[in-house]
Amino acid sequence: MTEPLVTKPKRELAVLIGLINQEQNEHEIKEYLNELAFLTETAGAEPVHKFVQHLEVSNPKTFVGKGKLNEIENFIKENKIDLVIFDDELSPSQIRNIEKVLNSRILDRTNLILDIFARRAKTAHAKAQVELAQYQYLLPRLTGMWTHLERQKGGIGLRGPGETEIETDRRIIRDKIARLKEQMVKIEKQKSIQRKNRGKLVRVALVGYTNVGKSTLMNILSKTNIFAENKLFATLDTTVRKIVIENLPFLLTDTVGFIRKLPHHLVESFKSTLDEVREADMLLHIVDISHPNFEKQIVIVNETLIDLKVQNKPVYLVFNKIDAYSFIEKDEDDLSEKTKQNFSLEDMKKTWMAKDNDSSVFISAIQKTNIGELKETLYRKVKEIHTKRYPYSDFLY
Repeated sequence: MTEPLVTKPKRELAVLIGLINQEQNEHEIKEYLNELAFLTETAGAEPVHKFVQHLEVSNPKTFVGKGKLNEIENFIKENKIDLVIFDDELSPSQIRNIEKVLNSRILDRTNLILDIFARRAKTAHAKAQVELAQYQYLLPRLTGMWTHLERQKGGIGLRGPGETEIETDRRIIRDKIARLKEQMVKIEKQKSIQRKNRGKLVRVALVGYTNVGKSTLMNILSKTNIFAENKLFATLDTTVRKIVIENLPFLLTDTVGFIRKLPHHLVESFKSTLDEVREADMLLHIVDISHPNFEKQIVIVNETLIDLKVQNKPVYLVFNKIDAYSFIEKDEDDLSEKTKQNFSLEDMKKTWMAKDNDSSVFISAIQKTNIGELKETLYRKVKEIHTKRYPYSDFLY
């Protein structure tokens, strides 16, 4: 008997929209839309085209101008596009106005990230955090959003609350938000007790932009098998492991990755998760040195740490993915100024990154390169904190 063929569901097709303005130039918007494409692929859709427009400020009614919107409309009809995704957060009125013209499902960057979080959430804790953020995002956008849910169940941007039942009453949504907030308060208390019960061990937290290799590094240092994947936000749940280097034990925490324009609702909802960063004794800031805009990612992570009010904690840079780092060797006769693309890894080690950070380490977690040097640095820094706190301890437990 022939077994029936199992066909994979057709991937939704998406177009991406971005603006060049005073805040982001042509080079930056290209990088931003590449990241948006990666987010789109992570959510399970296929980005097929990118639209960019020069505008000093976004159109308050339709984000882009009328001519560009007509151009997008024609492309959607000709190519049977399912999704239109904008690289900025749209107002409820913008979503409604754009929807009327394009007659297609409209997502903004925030909704897309929330959708990925809904996919990635595995534990009850993570699911509650994402659901709270979804409802807070959804509340001012009820008009129009629920008509989407009425027409089509599921799909990117429509997972989570309301997928199986249409709720048009704002009071119901507010009640859900209130209950989720109460649930989160209980979870935060439980998490706080768990942190207090961990004893006197020094706490180290891994922080960094999403997809820089934190979970891979956590697996190596803890000799465990935490889920790690080449996708954005591969893991949401905070993982804490006891690490012992030589005779010195300490706690290492893997946290959710940061990203440009991280939705405010997510930051608020993930407060108990981010408290692991707040209560850490030191932070290891993991950087993907192979990324063309890694310096910008460093700035974004630092800004997020300031928002979390942890900028005064000791932070040490760990430059990961040196195996993927590449540069263009400059011709000796070329007298033009050397650019970042012409910097070798040795050149990089002599720049501000190493000079301003006495413990910066260059590693490849995937290839396990220089992990011994990283462990030596960790041992030295954890020992300094431990010795100040417990001057008569011999580190043995």
